[in-house]
Order: sequence, then structure tokens, then C-alpha cells
Amino acid sequence: LISLEEYAQLHGRASGTIRQRCIRGSFTSARKIGHSWVIDSEEPLIDNRVKSGKYKNWRKKQSDPSD
Repeated sequence: LISLEEYAQLHGRASGTIRQRCIRGSFTSARKIGHSWVIDSEEPLIDNRVKSGKYKNWRKKQSDPSD
């Protein structure tokens, strides 16, 4: 187990971002010990953003209420 700061440096992210993801439950191995978070160094950093373009121009696809 390593600290969140070390994990963030390994993956090139801000420690605050990793801490928020721990609070939301995005990591399975993250645990809070006292006031500090620790995480397994082998835990993968998964990006859950939608990158397929599924939501591109979603406002234009909605029906116009004035019709």
C-alpha cells in the first residue's frame, strides 16, 4: 500500500483528484487509515469518461418545443 500522493505521482494526476475518486468509491483497494488514504500500487487508474462521441451535439437531437 502506498499513499495517495505517491499513487498520483505514479499516474501523473493531482492528489486531490485521486482523493475524490477514493471518496466516491472508484478504487477497490483504497482505504482510509486515520486521516490518510492508502491504495494498492498495482490498482489500475481507469478513466470512465465517455470518449465515443455518443453525446456530441445532444442538444440538437432533442425535439424543439416550439414545433
